[in-house]
Amino acid sequence: MIPVCRLEDLPEGESVRVGTTPPIAVFHAGGELYAIDDTCSHQDASLSEGWVEDCLVECPLHGASFDLRTGQPTCLPARRPVRTHQVVVTDGVIHVRPAAHEDTAA
Repeated sequence: MIPVCRLEDLPEGESVRVGTTPPIAVFHAGGELYAIDDTCSHQDASLSEGWVEDCLVECPLHGASFDLRTGQPTCLPARRPVRTHQVVVTDGVIHVRPAAHEDTAA
């Protein structure tokens, strides 16, 4: 498990980039916490810098959108999903359990 930040340091509608390899983005959206690979599957752009609405994040580069729950793209130009990761809050600290490198989003 990788510690990310305190829960109160990630306000609703915001995200944080975790400097793992590959990087992971953690989002606080709709009262829930989600973690996906930070790099858009269409082109090298940081999804943590994208726009969050409901359970979707829009890539800041070309507007591809991904479902934070599944990692699936919801519109073009992205065609491939990004991996999702487990998020756990322990004693007020957000932690991410990275998916195995071979795992892909459902």
